[in-house]
Amino acid sequence: MDEQTAGSAGKTADAHAPESLTRRNSRHQASGPRRGRRPVSLGPIPGIGTNPMGWGFRVTLGVLIALLLAVSLDSLAPVTFNICAALFLALALNPLVGMLRRRGVSRGKAVLLIALVFALVAGVFLAFFVPFAIRQGIALVLSIPAGLQSLATQEWVLDLNTLTNGGVESFLRTLGDTVGQTAFWGSVAGGALRLGGTLVGLVSSAVFIAVLTLYFLMSLRSMKRGFYSLVSASKRHTTIYLTEKITDSVGRYLGGMVVLAFFNALFSLLLLTLTGVPFAAVISLAAFFITLIPLIGTILTTVFMTIFALISSPTAGLIVLISMLIYMQVEAYVLTPKVMSKALEVPGAIVLISATAGATLMGLPGALIAVPAAAAGILIVRYIVVPQRSNQ
Repeated sequence: MDEQTAGSAGKTADAHAPESLTRRNSRHQASGPRRGRRPVSLGPIPGIGTNPMGWGFRVTLGVLIALLLAVSLDSLAPVTFNICAALFLALALNPLVGMLRRRGVSRGKAVLLIALVFALVAGVFLAFFVPFAIRQGIALVLSIPAGLQSLATQEWVLDLNTLTNGGVESFLRTLGDTVGQTAFWGSVAGGALRLGGTLVGLVSSAVFIAVLTLYFLMSLRSMKRGFYSLVSASKRHTTIYLTEKITDSVGRYLGGMVVLAFFNALFSLLLLTLTGVPFAAVISLAAFFITLIPLIGTILTTVFMTIFALISSPTAGLIVLISMLIYMQVEAYVLTPKVMSKALEVPGAIVLISATAGATLMGLPGALIAVPAAAAGILIVRYIVVPQRSNQ
């Protein structure tokens, strides 16, 4: 009887209690234990803390698995590089597909048209220009030592050598010894030769990359949709925005670099031909690939062309140097803003560091791919990492 009376009294008190106190009590009960309390220790995990032999076996097994994965990835490095190259080529060609689609052409027909055009250009290039370039390249390499010796005997070089206390003569001798070595030219073309160790490997890699590029072009939208479906709904909007921005920027950047390199090579061919510099075609071809190097490609091309023009004559060297300096200003303030207006915005220091690291790892293709990869990292940090840190 007393317990019933006490219980009913307690209920009556709770009923007449202030509403704020009732809500506070309910929140306290729902929140569980206080955060300041330490969690209860469960003790050592069986088989690890109590058995040193089992713990050592698990660590050794993990190390062996990690080494096996590292060896497997190293063996698959050529395949991984070919896949990445095909993906970046697909991203570079995707703006062309988009342009054709805006004109009413279906995606399949647009990809087929682009494939036919590039196949025709590649066939003409391989059939006519490559044999000529090989002959000119061999003759150019063989003529460099004699050209440097002839340059060293010119009057203005002798005067400059006197002013530098023999420094010019030492530089020309070192340069002649360097370019006369086969290892030097192998290292210059090392980025392109990484695609295959032999001619058969080069051709097979090129065919594999071409086929995979067409597949990526055809299925790029479905690949994106499949990737988006794997992301949770709460993060899907941000993922779609970043992915579209990165792929669009990378495609425009790679396409813009090729366009700028083409303009540089065309201007170099006209300039060297008008100034009478020998081997103008092969020098212009080398200028195309050198210009693909971000940030410093045009500078290296200017130095490269000026040296060969000076070997021909001092007047030609001066004209080439002044013309290339003017072209560098036009490229920096006219061509690049037009071509790269919707591409990547990467600080110059990051461009230089990433390009150097990429060239060290994979040669010229690595230098070209490293900048878009660095830009993608900047976008991820800007739109994901920084907001998360700000909300903490």
